Parts: sequence; C-alpha cells; structure tokens
Amino acid sequence: MTRLRWLIQTLVAFGTNAYLLFPFGGAVIYQGPLKAVCHPGLNCYSCPGALLSCPVGAFQNFMASLRFTAPGGFPNLGAIVVGYLGFIGTVVGRLTCGWMCPFGFIQDLIHKIPTRKFSLWKPLRWVKYVVLVVLVVAMPALLVDNSGLGHPWFCKLVCPAGTLEGAMPLMALKPSLWATVGVAFWNKLTLLILILIGAILISRFFCRVICPLGAFYSLFSRISLVQLEFVEGNCVECGACSRKCPTGIIPNKEFDSPECIMCLRCVDSCHFRALDFGIRRPPGKPGKVKRATSPL
Repeated sequence: MTRLRWLIQTLVAFGTNAYLLFPFGGAVIYQGPLKAVCHPGLNCYSCPGALLSCPVGAFQNFMASLRFTAPGGFPNLGAIVVGYLGFIGTVVGRLTCGWMCPFGFIQDLIHKIPTRKFSLWKPLRWVKYVVLVVLVVAMPALLVDNSGLGHPWFCKLVCPAGTLEGAMPLMALKPSLWATVGVAFWNKLTLLILILIGAILISRFFCRVICPLGAFYSLFSRISLVQLEFVEGNCVECGACSRKCPTGIIPNKEFDSPECIMCLRCVDSCHFRALDFGIRRPPGKPGKVKRATSPL
C-alpha cells in the first residue's frame, strides 16, 4: 500500500503541474480551461506548471465576493468550490491530504532527510482551525480595501505552497520580478523556511499545525464514506501502528480521528489485521469494529 501511495502522490504532483510551456513566451502561468477546476490538495494557482486552481484561494475569493451578492442571488462560481470541497470531504475525508496533496508530498520527501525527529505538541493541532476561520473565512469577508474588495489573506500572508511553487519559480524565470519584491515576500520566505525545517523535524508539520484545507477536510472525518476500521479482537497493543503514523495519532484508539490522513501506513504495519480500510456502515449496521477475525 505504501508503494501505491507514493506512486499516486508522484503522479498527482507532476501530472497536475505538467504545463511544460511555462519557460517559453510571455504568458508564464497557464490560464487555460483546466484552471476552472480546483486541485483537491494544496497547490498554488501561480505555479508556472500548475494546470489547476488552488481550492483555498478560490474559497477566499468566494468569501470576499459575498458582500456584492444581491439578497437571494447566487454569489458566483466560488460557491461551487464550497460544494466541491464539501463533496470531497464527505466522500474521502482527509484521504486527499495523504494521497493527493502536492505540498503534503513535499513534506513526506523532506522528512526523509536523516536528522533527529521530534513529536508535535498536541495543542498545536488547533492552530489550523484558527487559520481556517480567521485567514480564510473572516478576513476575506470583513477586511476590505478602499474599493470595497476583500483579499485572499492566507495566500498573501502565509501560504508556503505559493512561495515555493509560485513566487520562487516565477522570479527564477523572470529576474525582473525581483524589483517588485517587498517586505511581504521576505516575511513569507522566512515562514516557508521555518515550515520546511519544521517538516524535516516533525512529520507533516504544516498539515498538522497550519493547513486550512486539512482543517476543512477534517470536519468530515467522522461522516466520510471511507474510513479506517479497527478490529478490536485482533489488536495486541504492540504499538506498531502508532510508531508509523505520520500525524501522531494512536490508530487503534483514534481510528476516526480528524488528524488521520488515511495514508494507511498503520494498516501496512499491523501484522495482526487489527486495522483495515473500508466503507463506513450506516448507523446501527454491524461493521468491522470490535469483530475479531483470525490474524493468520
């Protein structure tokens, strides 16, 4: 399963950033019809190779546009983004984070750098919900400029994917853009460096602490169509699953945790078939939880 996940992560990361004409011509950023579709993971709209839009940026633009909507009217296509993300969350929860997010893939790669690793202080998990509510929802809707427009504050102030995948490649391709660099860029570059260092030392640091998209998807973790299943009678409490978990949960005790990205490393590590991946049963229907099966 781990090899399959790495393969899918690689294909999604490179396949959705496959605009190979970006080094040529004046139009560096792809702006074709595929940009009308949002990436299910965190991937910058301004990345020169990006074929899809950023869902967090689109969500912020939706919030910023609400004040211009007539009562009873349909805001704009941004409303579709909310339904799109809600649909993904309802079907697969945070599985997207573990299998299809390019920035999550980057974190998985750099965490392999050999160095001492650390555990995350658990209360920091709540920071991403503050980021979602404040930077993605409230500020774009409430803070406006002189023209009455809101702004995508998460993208402007925080987003490391925008700095790494968008700003830096664009400035490498167009050195003249360095003349436009201000304090905001250096602040974001500093934050990117800190996030990457954090991801080297702590598994999935950005996903667990800051990512608003992960916070949004986690709201659906206990109702999503797919789930991590636990067979209590097979568990011997060996701890193999928790040692492999990249988000620091104890799968045999928190198998429905909002922090679970369904990478299924715990399933691979369990030699007693106490964990599995399956479809959520309707309430009242018997499932695999608490039903023992032979581990042989």
